[in-house]
Amino acid sequence: MRTMAALVFPGFQTLDFFGPIEMLGGFRDEIEVVTVAQGSDPVVSRHGQRIVVDRTIAEGTEYDLLFLPGGDSALDAARDPALMDWIRTVSGSAECVLAVCTGTVLLGMTGVLDGRRATTNKLDFTATVPLAPRVEWVRQARWVEDGTFFTSSGVSAGMDMALGVAARLFGRAKAEEMAFGSEYIWNSDPERDPFAGPAGLV
Repeated sequence: MRTMAALVFPGFQTLDFFGPIEMLGGFRDEIEVVTVAQGSDPVVSRHGQRIVVDRTIAEGTEYDLLFLPGGDSALDAARDPALMDWIRTVSGSAECVLAVCTGTVLLGMTGVLDGRRATTNKLDFTATVPLAPRVEWVRQARWVEDGTFFTSSGVSAGMDMALGVAARLFGRAKAEEMAFGSEYIWNSDPERDPFAGPAGLV
C-alpha cells in the first residue's frame, strides 16, 4: 500500500485535483489518498466546494507519492515558506511526484525541478514559467515524465498524466482498465498536445 499526499490550498482548481484522484484513487487496494493542507480547516476550491483535510503539512513528510493540483492561487501558496519546505522534503523521498497546470510552476519554484523537463498550462505558459527559470520547460507536451517527476498541461491533462503514473506503477494494462472503467479516452501519447499551437507556443 502506497500513501499519496494530495495537497490542497484555497482556490485549487477542481478538475486539476479530482481528475487525477479519480484515476489513481481508483486503485484503492494499492494507494491510500491523504488530503493534506497548510491548516486543518476545510479548504475551498475555486468553484466553491469544501474539502475536508486529513492531515496538515506539520503532521509529517513520509509519503510515497506527492500530488500538487493547480489553480491561479497556486502562485499565492508559493509565498508560504513552510509549505515550500514541505514540498521539497516530500519530493526528495517520494517514489513519484505529480503536478498539474500551475501546480507545476509551484513545484518548480521550490527548486526541485531545476534542470529537469516539465510542462504546464499552455494558456498561462508564457506568463508563469519565468517564475521557475531553471526548469527546462517543454512548450508542446500533454504531460512530461522526467525521473520521479510527472508534470502536465492544464486541467484535464492531469488525468492523462495520472494514468501515465498508473502505467508506471501497475502496468499499462491496469492503466487502460482504469480509463475504460471511467469511460475516459486516455491520451497516452505525452507529446500529443493540441493546445500548444492555438496558444502560440509552437
